[in-house]
Amino acid sequence: QVQLVESGGGLVQAGGSLKLSCTASGRTFSSYVMGWFRQEPGKEREAVAGISWNGGSTYYSDSVKGRFTISRDHAKNTVYLQMDSLKPEDTAVYYCTTDLRTLSSWYDSRLGFSADYWGKGTLVTVSS
Repeated sequence: QVQLVESGGGLVQAGGSLKLSCTASGRTFSSYVMGWFRQEPGKEREAVAGISWNGGSTYYSDSVKGRFTISRDHAKNTVYLQMDSLKPEDTAVYYCTTDLRTLSSWYDSRLGFSADYWGKGTLVTVSS
């Protein structure tokens, strides 16, 4: 059974940092894109950051570029999201996802921000 388990969410003041982790189990994900979507209630889902299967390509939304860093550890089947200079507008549930398509397909909004596998989500709250 495939599982993605996120950790690292919580409450932080604006300007602070958090690091999210997501560990996948149930199969090998070395050929999969891994990344993070986020969603606030009543708002559209957003692709925040993604990383290609070999780590050679990354994607960041304009809203987080320069503040967030995504990385992965194949040996641990884990993807990380380092979030610095957090803003109140970063408040959302963050979902770890993994997908066998290309990175560009993963973050293409026209394809509906879907993924093969999802975690349950971890809440990030940034207070002003």
